[in-house]
Amino acid sequence: MPESHRKNRSALLELQPELDAINLRNVLYYSVFHAMPFCAIFSGVSRLSIISCFVLYTVRIFFITAGYHCYFAHRSFRTSRAFQLILAIGAQASGQGGVVQWAAVHHYHHAHADSEIDLHSPLHRGFWYSHIGWLFTRRYDYLISSYPRYLTKFPELMWLDRYYYLPTITLAVLVWALFGWPGLFVGYGLSTLLTFHATFSVNSLCHLFGARPYDTVDDSRNNWFVSLVMLGGGWHNNHHRFPRSARQGFLWWEIDITYYALRVLEYFHIIWDVYEPMSPRVRSANSRGAKECS
Repeated sequence: MPESHRKNRSALLELQPELDAINLRNVLYYSVFHAMPFCAIFSGVSRLSIISCFVLYTVRIFFITAGYHCYFAHRSFRTSRAFQLILAIGAQASGQGGVVQWAAVHHYHHAHADSEIDLHSPLHRGFWYSHIGWLFTRRYDYLISSYPRYLTKFPELMWLDRYYYLPTITLAVLVWALFGWPGLFVGYGLSTLLTFHATFSVNSLCHLFGARPYDTVDDSRNNWFVSLVMLGGGWHNNHHRFPRSARQGFLWWEIDITYYALRVLEYFHIIWDVYEPMSPRVRSANSRGAKECS
């Protein structure tokens, strides 16, 4: 965990009024994406725009769970520098910021999950704040300055982190060029909005509703619905018990499409050293989870 995350609780609580100030840049950014699908009223909806919406949603959710989360935040597997860059571009095409920033924020969440200084705990600030409201405050900007050192040594990642918006803008232009305005508003716009809320539901729904097979120090929960829309990323209690595990669905019925895809990539030697808990017996032990961040 970065040293800057080891700030004492009282100091952060004293900064609360300042950190809760409105982040106008993020308010404008997310407002644009929420308005974009409604523009289809004027452009119409084509069959290709609907197909592209489904494809772009599915592919980008994979890059969010496998890229942002498993690889950059938790180092759940290893890969080449070239494929690392592909993971970064694919993840940032979702419009959720630079991979280095994303990892920094996620580390902070694991270090303080469901405490009063967690970024997005529904237990302390309610459902909507944990779902999206926290992004509209200065709290986000305050924390993304704590970059993980294992990522800062790659200049291409730092460049992408600085110009985090380029992959998603490039994708928007390509979809518009291929499928016209319906493609932009539905294929790109709607799929981006859906990826936002699917990802955000891990912070909100998965800390309120679902099963708790592990007695972790937070209130994380396994939520089957979130797991479906996040391609396995909703077995959240499992994840908080074994944060570094590339596999989040431990039981046969806990569908984890991202993990299955990672094993295929491993088979073709694109990635390697895919980490998961050693045995079903270890995974099934109902023990209190440690605060691993990577």
